[in-house]
Amino acid sequence: MSEAASASPLISPPTSPPVPHASSALLASLAPLLHEWLPRQRWFAGKGRPVDDFTLVSATELLPLTGSPGLLHLLVRAVQPAAPAQIPGVPPPADCYQLLLGVCRSLPPVLATALIGRVQEGPLAGYTVYEGLADPKVAALLLERLRVPGTLGSLRFDKDTDAHFTAGLVARPLDSEQSNSSLVYGNSYILKIFRRVHPGVNPDLELPLALGREGCARVPAPVAWFEGANPEDPTEPFTLGLLQPFLDGADDGWQLALKALATDADFTAEAYALGRATAEVHTTLAAALPTLTLGRPQAEALAAQMAERLEATVQAVPTLLPYAPGLRAAFDAVRELGGAGPVVTSQRVHGDLHLGQALRGPDGEWSVIDFEGEPAKPLTERRRPQPVVRDIAGMLRSFDYAARMHQPWNPEWAERCRAAFCEGYAAASGTDPRHQPVLLRAYETDKAVYEVLYEARHRPDWLPVPMAAVQRLATPLPPSDRP
Repeated sequence: MSEAASASPLISPPTSPPVPHASSALLASLAPLLHEWLPRQRWFAGKGRPVDDFTLVSATELLPLTGSPGLLHLLVRAVQPAAPAQIPGVPPPADCYQLLLGVCRSLPPVLATALIGRVQEGPLAGYTVYEGLADPKVAALLLERLRVPGTLGSLRFDKDTDAHFTAGLVARPLDSEQSNSSLVYGNSYILKIFRRVHPGVNPDLELPLALGREGCARVPAPVAWFEGANPEDPTEPFTLGLLQPFLDGADDGWQLALKALATDADFTAEAYALGRATAEVHTTLAAALPTLTLGRPQAEALAAQMAERLEATVQAVPTLLPYAPGLRAAFDAVRELGGAGPVVTSQRVHGDLHLGQALRGPDGEWSVIDFEGEPAKPLTERRRPQPVVRDIAGMLRSFDYAARMHQPWNPEWAERCRAAFCEGYAAASGTDPRHQPVLLRAYETDKAVYEVLYEARHRPDWLPVPMAAVQRLATPLPPSDRP
């Protein structure tokens, strides 16, 4: 690891060691502002529950706080009361968030929408604090830090040894809703800043690195990344940011599907090609990383986890209650399947595959992005080998979602796309996922339950979409599809 970062004109070292202020005083001065600002952010996971307290994990001055602007990097835990489905007697988790706070005496009008507030007391009293990622100077600093690796305070910047990317690219933030924040540099690179972070390597870095080493062209290979030290376990740092090539001119699979529906256009050729691309990613992951066999103990554990998520969701969304027995039967079938011996090979998978995670380039080829998995699930679970039908189920649900967005509803469109996707997958992998009906149905059911909870909390108007799937999936499999 080089310390050459200090040679860059954009990366001048702080005038004092990183964050010389006492940690408790620093956090206390910011807490009143964070109490108001943090819960309003799209990526804040604890919506609906107050923030009782903050604890500081780390603080680093990326730019001196007396500068113009200063830049303060924080990892902060937000302590909240237990969620309704929290296990009794188990303390609620304190989610850790990454914040990049700009600090200045007077905020330029162009950054007015990024304002967090003015600090009233403590070491930053009299300073204005704002969302740093909205500031072009901050964006330029982050790119330069990644271009020239090095360490600063608790942060470590690294990159692919073969990567040589241009400095000084103009950045723009992505406006789309997401659980993280992203900056696009000159239509060449995209930097994802992970907001809710966990100890251990994020699969959105781990899996594209593994795929890149195997030469898989379906996933943009990481160019650079940065991590934060974990004071509780130095062997499990926090993955904080990831720079990858930006697929300029690529079309989002979700938007392509909606356009096809709006014009009554066929989408089966695109679905077939996307199935092939997904199979190529899965095949490469199986070659690059360890696999295991899902046997009876694993099948029983999987069924139990799915049933537990169902019960928690029923408590949170009572509308689901009449369908619970039928949905539970899909999970019981997995347990019974495990009793017959080895079930299927498990491997690393995408974990949250849907049309929005697929991009079709100008050449017509599909790429797969965003390997973080479902952010609401623990990192250990997201990094666990799983049957590939989990990803298949996610994409099948996505076709159904797209069809439901169109009025009148076009179920035949969804069914054709679902079939074409599976056929494309089978052509590239040699295995048709429809030949595993019990597992595929269980994963699709589990996904629909997840969607019900998500929509009930965030987009109640969309709740009928997963509820329509719930009604279908609560009906038992026909005898011909049972093992």
